[in-house]
Amino acid sequence: MQELAFRTLLYRYFFFNWLFRDASRGSRAERTHAWHFNKARAHWLPTYMRRWLWCGVFFYAVGSVVEGVLCAPVLSALFYVPGALSVPVNVVIMVVWVGLKTLPGPL
Repeated sequence: MQELAFRTLLYRYFFFNWLFRDASRGSRAERTHAWHFNKARAHWLPTYMRRWLWCGVFFYAVGSVVEGVLCAPVLSALFYVPGALSVPVNVVIMVVWVGLKTLPGPL
C-alpha cells in the first residue's frame, strides 16, 4: 500500500472535499448517484467540525496566554485570527451536513 505524503494527510485531516463527488455535473443519473454517494459520507462531517472546534479553542487559548503572559497583543493576533477563522469554517461544514441530511436529491 502506498503511503501518502504528510502534506496530503494534513490536508485530508482538515478539509473534507476529497471525500465527496461533484453532484452538479453529469447526467441526471450521475448527479443522483453522486448525491447518494455524498449522503453516505455525511457522517464524517461532525468529525471535521470537532477538529476545527478544537483547533480554534487551542489557538484562542494560546493567544490568550501570549497576550496575558508575554503582554504581546500583536503576537497574540497570530493565534487569535486562526482561532476566529475556525468559526466560519464550522458554520460551512454544519450547513453542508444539514443540507445533505435534509434536502432532497437533484431533480
